[in-house]
Amino acid sequence: MDQTVESALKQALLETDDTLYAMVRLQPTGITAAAGILAQIGEPFSALIVDRHEVTMIMPQELVEDFQPRLRDHEVSPVQYRLITLDVILQPTLVGFLARITQALAAAGVTVMAFAAFNRDHLLVPADQFERAQAALRGLQSGL
Repeated sequence: MDQTVESALKQALLETDDTLYAMVRLQPTGITAAAGILAQIGEPFSALIVDRHEVTMIMPQELVEDFQPRLRDHEVSPVQYRLITLDVILQPTLVGFLARITQALAAAGVTVMAFAAFNRDHLLVPADQFERAQAALRGLQSGL
């Protein structure tokens, strides 16, 4: 049976941790350094996005300073983020799940960066909007 947005939302556990995350921008040539840093950190959540313009890493804020010597020409976002993992296995054919999530967060005035893993979606929200984000997502779930 195909998964529906409503069934996925009902089943989703909203998981988080107590970590503050940083977004770090590197030049496109920084991919090797970024991949090495994230491999060395070995934290449960990190991200590496590479495009032709830049390399972006998501890593624990507390570790940025430790790795600065390896982060040539980097820029750290002034915003600190918190993680919300939507812990439900999502079928790859599911349409509209993230749209419902981001609509609820937008209505609550929450900025969001979404990351899709193989089975789960992860959200980074500004740390100062975290409680509002959690409340909006719980409200979305309770309204189903």
